[in-house]
Amino acid sequence: MSRIHLLSPQLANQIAAGEVVERPASVVKELLENSLDSGADRVELDVEQGGVKLIRLRDNGRGIEKGDLPLALSRHATSKITALEDLEAVGSLGFRGEALASISSVSRLTLTSRPLQQDNAWAVSAQGRDMMADVVPAAHPPGTTVEVRDLFFNTPARRKFLKTEKTEFRHLEEVVKRLALSCYDVGFGLRHNGKAVHQLRPADSEAAREQRLGQLLGKAFVNESVALDVVAEASGLRLWGWMGLPTFSRAQADQQYFFVNGRVIRDKVVTHAVRQAYQDVLFHGRHPAYVLYLELDPSLVDVNVHPTKHEVRFRESRLVHDFIFRTLYRVIADLRPQDVAPVQGAPEAEVGAGPGEAAVPGQDLSGLRQSSMGLGFGQAPEARQVQEQIQGYAALHRPAGPVPAAGGGAASGMLAGNRPLTVPPSTVPSEEQDVPPLGYALAQLHGIYILAQNAEGMVLVDMHAAHERIVYERMKVAFEQDRIRSQPLLVPVNLAVSAREGDMAEECPDEFHRLGFRLERMSEESLVIREVPVALARANVEQLVRDVLADMLQVGTSDRIQAHLNELLATMACHGAVRANRQLTVPEMNALLRDMEQTERSGQCNHGRPTWTQLSLAQLDKLFLRGQ
Repeated sequence: MSRIHLLSPQLANQIAAGEVVERPASVVKELLENSLDSGADRVELDVEQGGVKLIRLRDNGRGIEKGDLPLALSRHATSKITALEDLEAVGSLGFRGEALASISSVSRLTLTSRPLQQDNAWAVSAQGRDMMADVVPAAHPPGTTVEVRDLFFNTPARRKFLKTEKTEFRHLEEVVKRLALSCYDVGFGLRHNGKAVHQLRPADSEAAREQRLGQLLGKAFVNESVALDVVAEASGLRLWGWMGLPTFSRAQADQQYFFVNGRVIRDKVVTHAVRQAYQDVLFHGRHPAYVLYLELDPSLVDVNVHPTKHEVRFRESRLVHDFIFRTLYRVIADLRPQDVAPVQGAPEAEVGAGPGEAAVPGQDLSGLRQSSMGLGFGQAPEARQVQEQIQGYAALHRPAGPVPAAGGGAASGMLAGNRPLTVPPSTVPSEEQDVPPLGYALAQLHGIYILAQNAEGMVLVDMHAAHERIVYERMKVAFEQDRIRSQPLLVPVNLAVSAREGDMAEECPDEFHRLGFRLERMSEESLVIREVPVALARANVEQLVRDVLADMLQVGTSDRIQAHLNELLATMACHGAVRANRQLTVPEMNALLRDMEQTERSGQCNHGRPTWTQLSLAQLDKLFLRGQ
């Protein structure tokens, strides 16, 4: 090895570019953040060949004075922080002062700017190995334009790692989408190869924000989400935004956007809190969709933990985790059928989603539409598909025979007989009646589904899934009131752990006691389990304690114990709920519907399947070509 020496500025910049400039999308992210920090309220972005050939960004921000233009292309040069105190409470999107220097070292960059108080515009250029910046006069309106050409032209090895033009542009568009969701008061324009892709106007009202959400994420997200805005005055935290209904889950985690003080982030504390809030209502293998914004004192979050600023560190991570979890958990629990019923006559383009995007069948059967080639209900391919789905559910539930009902409440008290179904005329609601959200029962289909009529149209309920959720929620309440009881082990279990895990168990005895465990530390890397929850006496308590310790080390809390207890309660509720082929009377079916309207999370069963769905009159009319 040679002797220690200083790296050349050009080589240092290219090393920094390896951290910051991964692909064209990375360049767009840094340039857009600079524009937004400059106070711009209109940004225009032109790209060619996915951003590899050209990236041109124009804004109407404050601009850069002539004397500062060469300095803007130097490393560690920024106007956003001046002292250590500024770094401890960063309020801007960018602050490192490395982006332009790194980009100019791997491209041909031209920066043209004119502050409002300056009569003339000036331009500075730099390309690749030639790091000397030349300032020349230019014609430009107030604001700044950054032009990046031939990305990685002098580093062919890096260029080989780029994907196809379509893939690179998709990454680039995702960056624009994230920043457009973080700054509603800014207008965005995006063109690719001369073709307009996005034209977003500034959104200064709730309706305008939802319109931008629909443009970027699709109308289905807006129609299938719930708006929230919760402030914790004691801690100074605010969480607002939109969270997708459990029935609007996704096959991939591709519609999950979380912003902290306007900065989009990926954080394990946040991810764990959101997943924990949804865990009791999501179908297995599905992912929730959400656009959420957390606002807090900038001094309580450290954004200087990653070169690309995608990760943050909270000073009070446990406080943030609990606030996010409890807020989302409460919103989901408070949802009732009247809150998620589809709007009658909703436009066809605004409901549903494409293949692989929509959730498991939920509160909306908008996908059930008449084919343009079919002339009747039985001829529509979509109708046949739904019919096959119903037959599949029937096959799943049919083997069980009449079983006495369990649980509590009006429905469980009445679901005791095996009487034939009768429909007295008085049960059919009239137009003058105040119809409940789930309406009134009309009939029972194949001993599995309840057919009801409400003000919107037709409601179909999976009676086993619905009663299963009702029984499950009541068992959870009863169990929480009785608290988690512990029992001592006849033979204590020795557990070998790391020093960090041992410290965590020793520092948080109350947390484990609340969960029903009593742990003692025998040595630096050894614990002994003396008490376990009664309900989990037969479980693998050693692995359970290890999982709890791992969660607490990572995010400061754990839901493993509660998840195992809920799993046991869910199994008991499934066996106690009314079974398929049970013939219910109309009063019994109506009692079940009324219980659903009062029960938390009644839109999904314990396994995340939907419990009810609805077809509006407008959708029924489409099936039979009425009014066409």
